[in-house]
Amino acid sequence: MGNTNTHDATLDLTGKLLIAMPGMPDLRFARSVVCICSHSAQGAMGLIVNRPLPDLRLPALMAHLDLVSEATQYSAPDAPVYFGGPVEHARGFVLHGTDYTRGQATLQVAPALAMTGTLDVLEDMLHGRGPERALMMLGYAGWGPGQLEDEILANGWLSVDANAKLVFGTGDGTKWEAALRALGVDPTLLSGAAGRA
Repeated sequence: MGNTNTHDATLDLTGKLLIAMPGMPDLRFARSVVCICSHSAQGAMGLIVNRPLPDLRLPALMAHLDLVSEATQYSAPDAPVYFGGPVEHARGFVLHGTDYTRGQATLQVAPALAMTGTLDVLEDMLHGRGPERALMMLGYAGWGPGQLEDEILANGWLSVDANAKLVFGTGDGTKWEAALRALGVDPTLLSGAAGRA
């Protein structure tokens, strides 16, 4: 276990940011940055962190979920809701800092990142008890056994350690470039490099 030098060892990308290469054939992932929340021999699950949905903000989502009513004196933070990935669009996830936990419902993703997939986190955010920094996602990115490894071998993705500054403190329009720079790659040199060895 944990030894990545043997052939049968599993690559564990949990807590990494995947950076889509310019030649990414799946347009749903073009120029995307995906935080991998879990990765094992059974597959991988991640959340796209740089795709805000154009027509949905957190207050509208909370109202739709009946978390906000006329009697509620609290209001939802005016934040974007993100396209977390193409799987299960109606399912919500909150990627947040480790200052917040909901016990078994919260998954530690990286040293400074955690993910909660229950309504409790939204209720806590509404009442001022939620995480200081958070991204609300609808849907997720999922890969079957060996699928993500194959995409990486085919030069579909680069990976870098996830960090809260990049996930929460960088503008959505510049996260892809910032993630590449965190890896030491100049984004301008990548544009024509897809597919070359």
